[in-house]
Amino acid sequence: MATLLRSKLTNVATSVSNKSQAKVSGMFARMGFQAATDEEAVGFAHCDDLDFEHRQGLQMDILKSEGEPCGDEGAEPPVEGDIHYQRGGAPLPPSGSKDQALGAGGEFGGHDKPKITAWEAGWNVTNAIQGMFVLGLPYAILHGGYLGLFLIIFAAVVCCYTGKILIACLYEENEDGEVVRVRDSYVAIANACCAPRFPTLGGRVVNVAQIIELVMTCILYVVVSGNLMYNSFPGLPVSQKSWSIIATAVLLPCAFLKNLKAVSKFSLLCTLAHFVINILVIAYCLSRARDWAWEKVKFYIDVKKFPISIGIIVFSYTSQIFLPSLEGNMQQPSEFHCMMNWTHIAACVLKGLFALVAYLTWADETKEVITDNLPGSIRAVVNLFLVAKALLSYPLPFFAAVEVLEKSLFQEGSRAFFPACYGGDGRLKSWGLTLRCALVVFTLLMAIYVPHFALLMGLTGSLTGAGLCFLLPSLFHLRLLWRKLLWHQVFFDVAIFVIGGICSVSGFVHSLEGLIEAYRTNAED
Repeated sequence: MATLLRSKLTNVATSVSNKSQAKVSGMFARMGFQAATDEEAVGFAHCDDLDFEHRQGLQMDILKSEGEPCGDEGAEPPVEGDIHYQRGGAPLPPSGSKDQALGAGGEFGGHDKPKITAWEAGWNVTNAIQGMFVLGLPYAILHGGYLGLFLIIFAAVVCCYTGKILIACLYEENEDGEVVRVRDSYVAIANACCAPRFPTLGGRVVNVAQIIELVMTCILYVVVSGNLMYNSFPGLPVSQKSWSIIATAVLLPCAFLKNLKAVSKFSLLCTLAHFVINILVIAYCLSRARDWAWEKVKFYIDVKKFPISIGIIVFSYTSQIFLPSLEGNMQQPSEFHCMMNWTHIAACVLKGLFALVAYLTWADETKEVITDNLPGSIRAVVNLFLVAKALLSYPLPFFAAVEVLEKSLFQEGSRAFFPACYGGDGRLKSWGLTLRCALVVFTLLMAIYVPHFALLMGLTGSLTGAGLCFLLPSLFHLRLLWRKLLWHQVFFDVAIFVIGGICSVSGFVHSLEGLIEAYRTNAED
């Protein structure tokens, strides 16, 4: 009798554990993915549980839930197209207090999920907008002068504003006049804007945009690794393309990743090392302050190359894609606006000073990656640290891109285009591994045939950066809340949409022309 009782208790405990793991996995996975949509959100990497050990608990939870009725019989199923890692999640509560919405479990996790302070949220945003891609900002000043500096300030103001209005789209008033959180992701906002005629179109557009941005971020890491190694050791008979191949060989094990826990341990150190590198670059520039070329900074625009600078600057500010998850997991969501203000002010000041000081030091000799301008002895050391940081940062966007592709193309159910990538035992199948290897090889091929850091960064910023940071937030804000907006808010949204659209099209066209011209030049050589 005792043995039977012990067996039953063990089975119950296992079932509860598996359910708990599935729910926590859904929340953590969403947090981990959102951090990876932008290249430096390393704080969420520590919470990334998109791994094998949770798939087992999730599968058991799903199997059991298929045979039981849902808790809310009237609840609607998850909207198709929202592939935001809502594993084991319950539908959103249609009404209730804000605390209930945030703690109801499923989409918003539960009471057991960890909350972060405003300072921790600010650290994540700072990592997202103060990454290693700031190394391309002095090159933007080269083609824009003081207007480039103005654009750094303007982009900070606009991205801060669009981040706030994007979060406003998550909330609506219920029948009692209370403001409640009814959505939890960028995809959910996009789907709500396109409903009821096209209920999944918006989510698919956002998913495509974030996949493009993630893959382009991976390509940029390979490009910058090859560029830095080539310029650090110019005496070696190794070309930049060869260095890119070597970097990709180091990154190939990413195809076998089951989780990011091992990588996330180094993420904080990498970020701190990057800040140290920035300080070293600024210190070297300050040591040459007597030779600064103030006369080179003018109010002019290189009509052909300045639109590329716009894309570079916008790309360095992209963080909107993970803001809904960030705000939903704050202890005090009311502090979100204040957090956005000080993080973007700090980013604006630091980016502006870094770009200006670096450009004043090298003026017309400024290169695409500013560390290539450093003297040989310093350049080799600094670049090696940057290469290590790039290689360790690569798995974050890569893993997120793989998860989105697997979820959208290989997921279980009638909507899947291909069989699931994982078997019943949670092991990765051959075609799942092939997908991952193909993605690594694709980033290598792009880096080899288009080895131009600034052009690729400008193209990505103009295409997906401007869309996710400027166009879509303002459009969604107008679509969902237009009846409650004041006239000046409508004016700001329309102005941002128009200016963002012009900058996006102009930057994309000029970046694409630059890439085609560079490709033809390389082909002739």
